Amino acid sequence: MTFVPIETVAPVSLEITQIPAPQSAFISPTKPNPQDYKDAIRTSLRASTLDAVFAAVFGVATGGILLSNFLLELGASPVVFGMLSSIPMLVNLVQPLGALLSERSSSRFQYSLKTHGIARLLWLILGFSIITSPWIGINSQQLILLTLLVVLFSGLLGGLGSASWLSWLATIVPRKLRGRYFGIRNSASSLTNLLCVPLAGLAVSHWYGGTLQGYGIILFAAIACGIISICCQYFQTDMNPALQNSSLVKYQQTSESAETVTVTEITSPPNDLASIGSNWNFLRFLLYFGFWTLAFNISAPFFNFYMLDKLHLDVSCVTLYGSLQAGASMLLIVLWGKLADKIGNRRILMMIGSLVALTPLLWLGVSANSWNIWLWLPLLHIFTGGTLAAIDLCNNNLQLAIAPLKNQSIYFAIASAVAGFSGALGTTIGGFIAEFAGQGALLGLFALSSLCRLAAILPLIFVEE
Repeated sequence: MTFVPIETVAPVSLEITQIPAPQSAFISPTKPNPQDYKDAIRTSLRASTLDAVFAAVFGVATGGILLSNFLLELGASPVVFGMLSSIPMLVNLVQPLGALLSERSSSRFQYSLKTHGIARLLWLILGFSIITSPWIGINSQQLILLTLLVVLFSGLLGGLGSASWLSWLATIVPRKLRGRYFGIRNSASSLTNLLCVPLAGLAVSHWYGGTLQGYGIILFAAIACGIISICCQYFQTDMNPALQNSSLVKYQQTSESAETVTVTEITSPPNDLASIGSNWNFLRFLLYFGFWTLAFNISAPFFNFYMLDKLHLDVSCVTLYGSLQAGASMLLIVLWGKLADKIGNRRILMMIGSLVALTPLLWLGVSANSWNIWLWLPLLHIFTGGTLAAIDLCNNNLQLAIAPLKNQSIYFAIASAVAGFSGALGTTIGGFIAEFAGQGALLGLFALSSLCRLAAILPLIFVEE
């Protein structure tokens, strides 16, 4: 749920009263008071923003550069790095099952608590194993295996809950506010990464008990933040999936300047699961989304590995680059959100996607000299953060825009499953190329990824937003 400065939360609540209400909002058998609806929206968006902040802290330790450095310290091979990146995507294949299970539940929050809550608690097993390894005799290979198992089973539980969570959030956030709100939410998450990644990197690299023990301590702190993140969801307006699929409540402002909201109850049009196969627009989106995820992940997991293993950069230096990337994302994500609301997500994906496709080529020729370390690599990470912010935001919003309201979580689950399989395939291909292709394999991997990314944009031409 990983997908926010604190000071940005308040402006969100100020804008809510001035926007058109969502086309699909709260599900209720009776007609609720419009003011109660607005108050519930404010509270839910604030809670979701704080959820993103604490979830970002959790993600700092359980993914990214810190986890990569931990495995590198244990002597992990490129194949392990490929597996580490492919597992979180491959487990998305369980999302359709999770969506079906969630539709039989009576509470989005309770379902999220059982899936994401337990998934985050599983990381305690790894944390205790790291701290106690000198006394109970766990060696490096066993810790590598345990890490992969924790990533696998926590990912499976997270996969069971992701589609339900996204459907829940899609119902809460007003349609015409999605670009702006998710921009602010992602900006807050990026700010959290900007602050936490270098601090955590310094703590790990300078921990008096060694980097492995330092990572264990940081992991415990991150797990605590992950639990707080789940608690923040308690303050979001809960949804009953059964009511959401049987009766939708539509809120509309009578005019842009009106302060009152009229409430009418409508019945969702027929949309059984069999219609997914005949929804050609959604299928075209799946073709783009799957191919793009494969092309992107052929190289994505190996940039940090390249800096740590091939260029022999210190982990604190690499985490600094990560902070610059998060900072660029934070500064531009709100701009991308507003622009997406004006010109559409598809246009941004096609324009900025072309730049992201060429990014791996910019790594060719990078070495460990001072010019690259202090100028080129920082600029490259800033550019990557700014462009990827647009891709992540618009991919999410485009998926929300083209998925029908009824059984929405099923559509989200299928999209995640396709992306998960193709992404895992991409990282696996990349891992084996990096492991067995010999000298210069990583640079060839970057060039291959760039070509595949350019080709992946083509199906997007035929997707209607």
